Amino acid sequence: MEITFYKYQGTGNDFVMIDDRSENFPVDNELIAHLCHRRFGIGADGLILLRHAEGYDFRMVYFNADGGEGSMCGNGGRCVVRFAHDLGIFSEHTSFIAVDGPHEASVDGEVISLKMSPVNKVEQYEAYDFMNTGSPHYVTYVDDIKETEVVEIGKDIRYGPKYGPVGGTNVNFIEVLRNNHLSVRTYERGVEDETYSCGTGVTACALSAHLREGWASPIVVDTVGGTLEVSFNALPGNTFDEIYLTGPAMRVYEGRVTQ
Repeated sequence: MEITFYKYQGTGNDFVMIDDRSENFPVDNELIAHLCHRRFGIGADGLILLRHAEGYDFRMVYFNADGGEGSMCGNGGRCVVRFAHDLGIFSEHTSFIAVDGPHEASVDGEVISLKMSPVNKVEQYEAYDFMNTGSPHYVTYVDDIKETEVVEIGKDIRYGPKYGPVGGTNVNFIEVLRNNHLSVRTYERGVEDETYSCGTGVTACALSAHLREGWASPIVVDTVGGTLEVSFNALPGNTFDEIYLTGPAMRVYEGRVTQ
């Protein structure tokens, strides 16, 4: 069969997009992993199906690069919003549903602002913070992010005795640049490598910095692939709502592949 696909990226986090409103895409882990493979397929950090959803503009179904259905992906969410906008599904504001529940988003030129799920719990330890921003994230601080062994350390934590038995975690490394400005690198589970950017990870890092540095909203975050901004409303008990992840997302190309 011939599959029409679209390639999108948000701060270097790239995705294969499929308009699956007809729900004809053959969901298969091996097929999805092959399409995401950077040597033998299209190449991407994940694959996203855009489907119909009653009461919403669309449904986002996200798969990791290993072919397994994933938890929420923030940059993927921003990219699928751009995709839906390009398809003419909405003009300026949209509401859609993903695996972690409903989301709202808006488009302003190249910039997509995505409302993330509330964060109801932050576990704070001496060396790191842990929270779920739609996906689980371990957040730690380093002095020199360029010299940090992101993949080696990240893999040890992701598969380690604490988080490995419960499905693993994404691992984020923060260098504080100046007031309200971070540099972040992320090891992503499912990709099993460092990615250029991770939206839910950037969100977790910004919330961690609020708690540890006392910074107010918004917080600017540099990633390998570009710059994002996280705004939020801090509530008592280290909880947050009205969280928005904002930054560019754009179409790279479209194509067809025969399987």
